[in-house]
Amino acid sequence: MAAAVPSPHDEEALGKAYDARLMRRLLRYLGPYRLRVAATILVLLAGAGVELIGPLLTKRALDQAIPQGDTALLLSLAIAFLATLVAAFVFEAAQTMMTTWLGQNVMYDLRREIFRHLQQLPLGYFDRNPVGRLMTRVTSDVEVLNELFSAGVVTVFGDVFTLLLIAIIMFALDWKLALVTMAVMPLVFGTAIFFRRKFRESYRDTRLRLARINAFLQERISGMPIVQLFGREPQTTSQFKAINEHYLEAHLRSITYYAMFFPIIEVLTAISLALILAYGGTQALAGGMTVGSITAFLMYARRFFRPIQDLSEKYNMIQGAMASSERIFELLDTPVADNATDGATAAERALAPRPEHGRIEFRNVSFAYRKREDGEWDWVLRNISFIAEPGERIAIVGHTGAGKTTVINLLMRFYEPQQGQILLDDRPIADFPLHALRRSVGLVLQDVFLFSRSIAYNIRLGQDDISDQRVHNAAERVGATPFIDLLPERFEHVLGERGASLSIGERQLLSFARALAFDPLVLVLDEATSSVDSQLEERIEHALDTLMAGRTSLVIAHRLSTIQGADKTLVFHHGALAEQGTHDQLLQANGLYARLYELQFATGTPVP
Repeated sequence: MAAAVPSPHDEEALGKAYDARLMRRLLRYLGPYRLRVAATILVLLAGAGVELIGPLLTKRALDQAIPQGDTALLLSLAIAFLATLVAAFVFEAAQTMMTTWLGQNVMYDLRREIFRHLQQLPLGYFDRNPVGRLMTRVTSDVEVLNELFSAGVVTVFGDVFTLLLIAIIMFALDWKLALVTMAVMPLVFGTAIFFRRKFRESYRDTRLRLARINAFLQERISGMPIVQLFGREPQTTSQFKAINEHYLEAHLRSITYYAMFFPIIEVLTAISLALILAYGGTQALAGGMTVGSITAFLMYARRFFRPIQDLSEKYNMIQGAMASSERIFELLDTPVADNATDGATAAERALAPRPEHGRIEFRNVSFAYRKREDGEWDWVLRNISFIAEPGERIAIVGHTGAGKTTVINLLMRFYEPQQGQILLDDRPIADFPLHALRRSVGLVLQDVFLFSRSIAYNIRLGQDDISDQRVHNAAERVGATPFIDLLPERFEHVLGERGASLSIGERQLLSFARALAFDPLVLVLDEATSSVDSQLEERIEHALDTLMAGRTSLVIAHRLSTIQGADKTLVFHHGALAEQGTHDQLLQANGLYARLYELQFATGTPVP
């Protein structure tokens, strides 16, 4: 039998049930709200104290007011008892609002920090980590911490305070009866320790299986066109049924443990109450104890075991928070891209160095995405050197896998080369902050990504200094206005997810308009015209001539006919720069480019 393929979410297995280092780091998020935390703790303590007044009032009523027939005292005790109930209600409501406010604000801060950090991570991180896993960090893992701050870490003070205060009161009333009441505590602790391990195992199992459901749903929903196209609905339904059943089994097992634990604690509580009645009743018959004292003990005993149940639940909450916080901090501790300046102020951005001319030089650049099993780099580019002067139009051609797109990835600093140097205006590109470098380069990809926002937003991408007129002009120049005018709200028309309501060619036109609106110093086109028909391509080519005028342009193309007018053509082959020159020079050399050109025009199709 083949070994099971591990899920990409299997790393979600828990580490320690409690990690003091992680807890200290989590508590730092309460720092900005320390005054509210202090106020919340005071409210918790006050609420716990008010709830413990009732049994003492009951004791006095039974031992003093009723035997003496003192109606006035009995009435005042009843009013005081009612007042404690109202006060307890007020304190509990205030506690709920304050702890929820704390939890939500801490989660707001944490989500912002995670999202800000995600935007600064190098692109390679997203190659290694599925989108579903990162979504889990921002959503469900953060929500687990919300429960910790809202109903866990602060309310623990109230539970511990209640336990200590009840114990002190009971020993003050009658230390012997207090010891009788505590006689079941070894059994309570033993039960809690036993089920704690069961809770931990079931929680881990449930989390893993839930993560697998999420991963399966995300993949199948994203690939629904393929599922339906090949008629895989029955098989997919069967797979989901199996995964869902496993999750159901794990969840029911967890519920079973809870269904056993709490009744056992209730039974032990009942035994404690029975011991109080037996011993206290005997003492009362002998004249050594009053009925009021026994009643007070019964009420305190009931309240004493309630925080123990709460603390057992909070243990499960804390271990979940430890697992979630470990995953979140692992993400936050991932080094950001070098020179990332997402947090830079407007003044700092204005003073940062930026390219001015657009001269590009690759100097002996070698790059690999990964290492082979023998530990050696699996080179994608080998010793690449070329120069693109300001305003030049450089074409990059070669078979699929030759390294063309990797050149663009390195220029944009999505990745860093292992060897060599890339210069822009005779300065290493690492000298430029990422925002300055990438704002200077306009990138148009074959696979266009559009947001579920308006046409205008997808052109300006929320950049406030790009006016509506500039957006309209960019769309007009690339020939996008005719189809935009047919939309119900023209530039304010909201697109579907990833622009699904538009054709491939229309999405491509919007990407051209976006590049033009940002007015880049360097223009990079990666198979930008491969998804449009010949008639539309002619319109785009005309727009590109205008767009590339005065700009350094790197054009990756399979259709050699689209780059014949380039100032220089770079021919890549198996990661090496095999040839370079003008179209005519390369044809005369009768080398790799000439063979590609001859093959393409003999078949009438691009060479992949």
